[in-house]
Amino acid sequence: MLSLLATLQTGRSFSGAELAARLGVSPRTLRRDIDRLREYDYPVETRPGPGGHYRLTAGTAMPPLMLEDDEAIAILLGLAALAATGSADEGSVDEAATRAYGKVDQYLPKRLRHRIARLRASLETGGVPAPTTSAGDLGELADAIAARQIVTFDYERGDGAVSSRRVEPHRQLHHLQRWYLLAWDLGRGDWRTFRTDRVRGLRLSTTRFDPRPAPSAMDYLVEGIARNRRPVAFIVSAPPGPVAEAFRHDTVELTALDDGRTRVAMRLDTWEWPLVALAFLDADFTIEAPDHFVQGFHRFAERLRAAAAN
Repeated sequence: MLSLLATLQTGRSFSGAELAARLGVSPRTLRRDIDRLREYDYPVETRPGPGGHYRLTAGTAMPPLMLEDDEAIAILLGLAALAATGSADEGSVDEAATRAYGKVDQYLPKRLRHRIARLRASLETGGVPAPTTSAGDLGELADAIAARQIVTFDYERGDGAVSSRRVEPHRQLHHLQRWYLLAWDLGRGDWRTFRTDRVRGLRLSTTRFDPRPAPSAMDYLVEGIARNRRPVAFIVSAPPGPVAEAFRHDTVELTALDDGRTRVAMRLDTWEWPLVALAFLDADFTIEAPDHFVQGFHRFAERLRAAAAN
């Protein structure tokens, strides 16, 4: 059908026999695909009889997107989920998703618009706290990656320190509600990952770079996040299913044990992170962790007991 559309968009008129021969399909299949294009609001003109032809009407507005029903639903749900993240600051990805969420209907086939309107009316999404990321920065970084252009920016670390960076951008990543850039840092002579929401004053230079062997982007990011963290494990008296659900917002490695328990392995920089997940599990567990983590758990348990006693 896409080949048929591309052929008709040349502006010529084609007989049915000519189109069927070009596309290698039967006349019946051709008629079906013509009807399908019309369902998507492509204005295919037909002249029957001797000298008859098919032609795409010129001078008409761009037709709606060619989407299946489930694809249209997935787009709306994706926009709704993305719009629920961040703080909706002007120019942010989540703010752009919010605007697109209200506009997508007009680009869909007529047969889908009522269903999408009903779906929108039935939806409600809870806010997900996440750093606000500039849609413009993501777009410019995509351009720089495609054109192999060096970029410069000021980068604010987690402790508030700011440094100027000049990098060869390689890949953008989305992990646990945050956007990252994997790039070769020309000042450090090594690969680095940067939180995109901490990038300030992004500038594309006219200098281009040659591609270099790069690590697996997501593996490098996850390993980098875990590099300064300590290994911790919990043996939970519950099967992997509910354990995975409780730790769904964390990077963990689950191992099913023979006795119905689950081993949860993770790397942490502070002992507080797993407390909420463990509380929601409502299951007994044992801890394998560095001493200062265990001491933190003990102190919290004492505070909790004291609070419950009052």
